[in-house]
Amino acid sequence: MLRIVLSFCRLVQLCTYVKQLGKFKIILEGKSYAAVARHYGINESSVRYIKKDEKNIRTTAAVNFNTNAKRVVTVPSAADKVPSAFNASKGWFEKFKKRFGLKNVCLHGEMASADTAEAEAFVNNKFKAIIEEGGYKPEQVFNMDETALFWKRMPSRTFIMQEEAKAPGFKVHKDRLTLAMCGNAAGFMIKPGLIYRSKNPRALKNKNKDDLPVYWMYNAKAWMTKALNLDWFKNCFIPEVKCYLRGKGLDFKVLLLLDNAGGHGNDLAYDGVQIEFLPPNTTSLIQPMDQGVIRAFKALYTRNTLQHLVDAMDSDQDFSLKDYWRGYTIALCLQNIQRAIQEMKTETLKACWKKLWLEAVQNATGGSLDEVHQSAVETAVNLAKQIGGDGFNDMSPDDINALIDGDAQPLTDAELAEMTKPQSFLTATQLFNPNPLSSLRIVRVEMLLHSQLNILLSSAVVFLRLDLTKRLSNRRS
Repeated sequence: MLRIVLSFCRLVQLCTYVKQLGKFKIILEGKSYAAVARHYGINESSVRYIKKDEKNIRTTAAVNFNTNAKRVVTVPSAADKVPSAFNASKGWFEKFKKRFGLKNVCLHGEMASADTAEAEAFVNNKFKAIIEEGGYKPEQVFNMDETALFWKRMPSRTFIMQEEAKAPGFKVHKDRLTLAMCGNAAGFMIKPGLIYRSKNPRALKNKNKDDLPVYWMYNAKAWMTKALNLDWFKNCFIPEVKCYLRGKGLDFKVLLLLDNAGGHGNDLAYDGVQIEFLPPNTTSLIQPMDQGVIRAFKALYTRNTLQHLVDAMDSDQDFSLKDYWRGYTIALCLQNIQRAIQEMKTETLKACWKKLWLEAVQNATGGSLDEVHQSAVETAVNLAKQIGGDGFNDMSPDDINALIDGDAQPLTDAELAEMTKPQSFLTATQLFNPNPLSSLRIVRVEMLLHSQLNILLSSAVVFLRLDLTKRLSNRRS
């Protein structure tokens, strides 16, 4: 369609040329195309086009300039149509969605295969009986669920992500951690457990892990295993809950609800703690942490990350977004995680237990988690516009939501292998590749060269020390 419109516009323009030029009179007089172009101040290619398409132009002009003539439109047959790819701009697509009320709908947790009947039976029968028999109060009933967080990722259309995607080697936007989020029906959340792929990241070197706002754990895939689940239960959950209940003047009598994920072991046991597993395929329906808590947290984390970026930009006249993002470490990530959790209000967290334990939250007056999520997303969009640049200027709520919901997608085996393989020395071919290097790739090469140089220098120092020691021992002997 666009090609047809452009062709028609050009044809009308050429008809104007023809009318002014006396309908090819000067061309027919034998003058060269260059001379005609110079005479009328147009491009030589336009003159050649006029001459080449003379017949069609004369026919079209005859119709256009005859006000009494009936306009004839020729419609090509289906056989003559050549299918072409449809490409819409971001603005056009946003207006189209707004005009027809279209929105993205994502299914979270196990929504696609949720067992409504089983969920209702558990809530009305088994869970109710457990609460009555155990005499549990809202402060004593906890739920834990884990979620993945790609802590160094921006919406895919931003120039930061696009440049990184072109760079070789490990993609930092695929660097994932896992958070174990646990709270009770009274709206209290304990220190979250965090699983990372490294025991001691460089950004946390010489820092006491006990002082972190999270309980630090690690394995190669940065995902919950039965061993880590047991570690979290004994060394994080139990001490945190004991301290909390002691401050409330309540007995250490606890009910912990878990889903049936593979990383949750059935060997969890402690005096005063009852472990209960939710029925399969009911997570999205009744598990409190899956009723908007995790999604609202991720929205707050994204907003805080962008806010931190804007603050850094305002305080530095020589600010470079690429340098800032390169220096955004796991230590800064922990600060934004802590801030996001602190912003989750007690009354709001209580509301997530409504589907499982309505009696415990009937008097909840806080805003809904959907409101928290929506407010954080809108603020994130405004912050992105302050940052500016490709992908930031036209960022929409859908872009932020796509980023948040993308954390739920598991990594492939190839991505996990890329994350866990050790860094090797660059070969000469990799260093001196004749293909043009992007700025981000150049920085990565410089960083790797610097790292390798440090290794070589350290090795040289060790070698010299050994050689000096050997020489001194030989002299003494």
